[in-house]
Amino acid sequence: MADNTAKTQKMTVVVTGASGRTGSRVAQAARAAGLTVRAASRARGFDWEDPTTWAEILRGADAAYLMYPSDVGAPAATEGIGALAREAVGIGVRRLVLLSARGEEQARATEEALRGSGADWTIVRAAWFAQNFSEGPLLDELRRGGLVFPAGEVREPFIDVRDIADVVVTALTSGDRYVRRAVEITGPRLLSFRDAVAEISEATGTKLTYTPVPARAYGEALTGFGVPPEEAEFLVEVFEGLLDGRNARLTDGVREVLGRAPRDFTDFAREAAAAGTWKA
Repeated sequence: MADNTAKTQKMTVVVTGASGRTGSRVAQAARAAGLTVRAASRARGFDWEDPTTWAEILRGADAAYLMYPSDVGAPAATEGIGALAREAVGIGVRRLVLLSARGEEQARATEEALRGSGADWTIVRAAWFAQNFSEGPLLDELRRGGLVFPAGEVREPFIDVRDIADVVVTALTSGDRYVRRAVEITGPRLLSFRDAVAEISEATGTKLTYTPVPARAYGEALTGFGVPPEEAEFLVEVFEGLLDGRNARLTDGVREVLGRAPRDFTDFAREAAAAGTWKA
């Protein structure tokens, strides 16, 4: 045990997206576990679109957490993850953990690119983030009084991103236990998006509405907000797949890796509301 602790304390992990929803929590959890974190961001000279910036941030590290900033299923993600993984392996960084999306068929090509890189890989397939309601575009809508979204009444096991971070760090610090494995992680119960908005409404003490719309109509709204047509079309395809009910089931992934139950959405909503997250 002492030897494993010493190895962990000497471990340096590159965290892509270190200022984002998952990366910031992965960095925090890694530091708490005694790892040295090397943030890969444009501020530090790292750019997913410029491969010449990759080697410097990777060289001398022991592992890396990979998340692609748009969507893991985008063609650019497949190309970028594959190329970065091969470069990492080439300079001696073999231990790579990829954040993927549970049930997203478009993400499989990116996962295969990682598998084919020669890395000691782990794939973490996560359910829809609870924090999607408290950070990013959905937050702005909720602050205006409601959510319009193409999810119908489908149920989703929303996962707290802090659990994703804990799973990633445990996978990195558990030797070979999770090497060449895909782990599927969810929250502890199924809620519809209407249920989730209702829980946020109760936590904040404000009346919030949920309005389901067809995915195509949502795509048209996105282009109206300035999202490029090609990106909007891709997102429509993703939503039509992910939100068709295929993910309306729970897994034991969090408990398997962490030995505890995943955090509940109600706790997330209460904590975020107490912090004033949804105040206009």
